[in-house]
Amino acid sequence: MTSLMSSFPPPPEQRVTLANWRQPPFNRWAFQHVREIVPSADITNEVDDLWRLPPVADQLDGLEIDSGKSGKLDLDAFLEVTLTDAFVVVHRGRVVCERYFNGMTAATPHILMSVSKSFLGLLAGILVSRGMLDTDAPATKYVAELRGSAFEGVTVRQLLDMRSGLDFDEDYLATSGDIVAYRKSTNWNPLDPGEPPSDMRSFLPTLRATLGSHGGKFNYVSPCTDLLGWIIERATGRRYADLMSDLLWKPLGAAHSAYITVDRLGAPRCAGGMCVTAMDLARVGHLLVHGGRRGTREIVPQAWIDDIEQAGDKHAWDAGSFGEYYPGRRMHYRTKWYVEQGEAPLTFGMGIHGQNLFVDRARELVIAKLSSQALPIDGAAIDLTTRAVDAIRRRFV
Repeated sequence: MTSLMSSFPPPPEQRVTLANWRQPPFNRWAFQHVREIVPSADITNEVDDLWRLPPVADQLDGLEIDSGKSGKLDLDAFLEVTLTDAFVVVHRGRVVCERYFNGMTAATPHILMSVSKSFLGLLAGILVSRGMLDTDAPATKYVAELRGSAFEGVTVRQLLDMRSGLDFDEDYLATSGDIVAYRKSTNWNPLDPGEPPSDMRSFLPTLRATLGSHGGKFNYVSPCTDLLGWIIERATGRRYADLMSDLLWKPLGAAHSAYITVDRLGAPRCAGGMCVTAMDLARVGHLLVHGGRRGTREIVPQAWIDDIEQAGDKHAWDAGSFGEYYPGRRMHYRTKWYVEQGEAPLTFGMGIHGQNLFVDRARELVIAKLSSQALPIDGAAIDLTTRAVDAIRRRFV
């Protein structure tokens, strides 16, 4: 927004800081400038190896979206009401819709929030296929510091599927408690005056409360994904950002480098800190449409993608707490991806404040949406976005 961070220096009421960057209206500027607020590590692309997705005329003219209340919305109204910053639709390898708002451009990296988790799920599949990561192994095989914590006994697979027994209140609006300490450890919240600095790898083993045994219901807790980042670095002996670059981002043919936020000791925020352009986000979806291949090269094993789509536990999902956002839909969660089951399954990543990547492999359809919504979880916006995706899928039968 032009009224934020536009003077030199900006007055206090227009200043985006570590203390307010995820709050409205400051998030409207911050989500496109994260690396100016939080330290980060580059995820470099291969500048001479772009995967080109040619544009065609906009094919969403006249789209009608059921508002769920009364009447219909057109695409422009939907994008406005859901505070969209970028919107890209790819069908059969062609860009059929590409729009930017709020000062964003095709070259602007935008934070993915928890769609970052879905990227980790793909990287994990690459490492498993190379024999570098064992999904059946306990987390303590890789990170012995977890012994005695709530993570003792949890397997890599249970962490991937959000089926740990960790008791952690993921209240994004909380002002105290474990989630605030967690965010301070990741460099996402400022320390209080006189408070000693923390870091994520020191924080995670301090979590000791459990809800029950591991392997039960879907239990969405973000520290599990950051722990997986630590496990991946231990298993490979390499930095997460470099692995993501070499194994996914460069082979993908991304047009721009991405980046990921890090704590004061360099630990990556795998649960939510990746920042990418909208078109590169769409390229990841296009990769899934092609079964993990770009041309003749396999990047992500197709069997891993098939497993995401087919192997999730619906009963675990139904026992969890996210079903209220998708009433009447047959869902599961697998390897950091949501899946709406059916003859043409919809696989998607979702992040707070309105970040989305939807992939319909049967229709060869990808929908990427980056936003700066006011609320972290807005049930009405989730419902409206789901209805918009339904309408777009019907357009490309």
